[in-house]
Amino acid sequence: MYKWNAALAALALAGCATTQSSDEARRMSLDIPHAWDQKQGTAREEVSTRWWQSFGSPELSALVEQARSQSLDVAAAVARVEQADARAAYARAGLVPEVNADFGGTRSAALDSQTERNVSTWRVGLSSSYELDFWGRQRALKDAAESSRQASVFDRETVRLTVIASVAQAWLQCVGLRERVAIAQLNFEVSERLLKLVESRARYGAATSVELAQQRGQVAAQQRVVALLRKQLADAHAVLALLSGQWAMDLVSETSLSNLAIPSIREGTPADLMTHRPDVAKAEAQLLAANANLAVARAAMLPRVTLTAGLGSESEKLRNLLENPLSSLAAGILAPIFDAGRLASNRSLAAAQKQELVVGYRKAILQAFNDVQVALNAVDGSEKQAVVQAQEVAQAQKALSLAESRYKAGADNLQTLLDVQRVAYQSRDLAVQIRQERLQASIALYRALGGGWRQAPQGPEG
Repeated sequence: MYKWNAALAALALAGCATTQSSDEARRMSLDIPHAWDQKQGTAREEVSTRWWQSFGSPELSALVEQARSQSLDVAAAVARVEQADARAAYARAGLVPEVNADFGGTRSAALDSQTERNVSTWRVGLSSSYELDFWGRQRALKDAAESSRQASVFDRETVRLTVIASVAQAWLQCVGLRERVAIAQLNFEVSERLLKLVESRARYGAATSVELAQQRGQVAAQQRVVALLRKQLADAHAVLALLSGQWAMDLVSETSLSNLAIPSIREGTPADLMTHRPDVAKAEAQLLAANANLAVARAAMLPRVTLTAGLGSESEKLRNLLENPLSSLAAGILAPIFDAGRLASNRSLAAAQKQELVVGYRKAILQAFNDVQVALNAVDGSEKQAVVQAQEVAQAQKALSLAESRYKAGADNLQTLLDVQRVAYQSRDLAVQIRQERLQASIALYRALGGGWRQAPQGPEG
């Protein structure tokens, strides 16, 4: 175990002039393990940015590409990045002198009827103003806007990763439910065949009315299960369509989860998450923006020095307008004296907001560790269950065949057959659910590891 001071790392990157106390540093320190509790082996593949292709399903790949281009959540995140770009450009403009041009004319006339004088005046001019950034206010405004833009870019990547993972999870849900519907339908057909057998035995007195009623109840119960699973499948299709940015979509064509490959994922080390998770990068960028906003609030309490310059001319005749230009140069100082505590309150607000984001940054790191560990636990647990469940399915199918033969021969009663049939169905249905959980655990692990995303040293693309 070693110490990673998340808050201080972010503050160092921000270039903040302030330092935290030792007590605060101890509160914000994090214990990061050298390795995860669950090891997935050494011969594992690096997480690819197109990780969904590792499941080997062209249908899933097509759905993901469709969601990447049509998802409404992604579109909204892209729009937020464009807004942040505009705000950053506006803030950068504050470091450059402002230049304005003026051109106009006036017409004046005497109100005294005894005086006949009408005067036309034309003017033209250029003016420029610039705030000397002695205290770094304009630079801090620019830094805050740039960091907020970075946070928007990282948020966009987080949304994309979330949408892709959600689409993959929903698609797996559809495939799993479709396979479970097929199993339930098969069990229903088996129950109907048994009902015909019981009815035949009842006609010859070899089966009682109780046995006949039991089997009819079994058929009805299985019909209910089929209807319930089909309803769940329809709901899953609706969720998948929504995630893909559509009203409705074609039904999933994949028939079995066993057709899908189970990917091998190299989980790396816990420290890798610091640069592999866009949500952690977003939290860090938000903290940097808060640091800059605090610098802005502090600089606002200090005097501002502004330079202005002008060049202009005025004449009663338009053709003589440029003959006698005049220039001007001025400087001014604006210093706050009394504002009833508004500037101080704004500084306190910025400091409190920064502290909140320090805690948020720490939480994002802890959440990243937890997500990976939970996903690794799910992978390990589902793999162990799958091994045992395969044996259970094989034995249940063997028992069902024997029970059917013994019932036909009159060696066992119907209740024994029904019990064996129920166990066989449940074991097959549970096997599908366990494989689905294993595949979904892989998706969760891909998402927890950042989906192949890497934070570029120069910053993300716009």
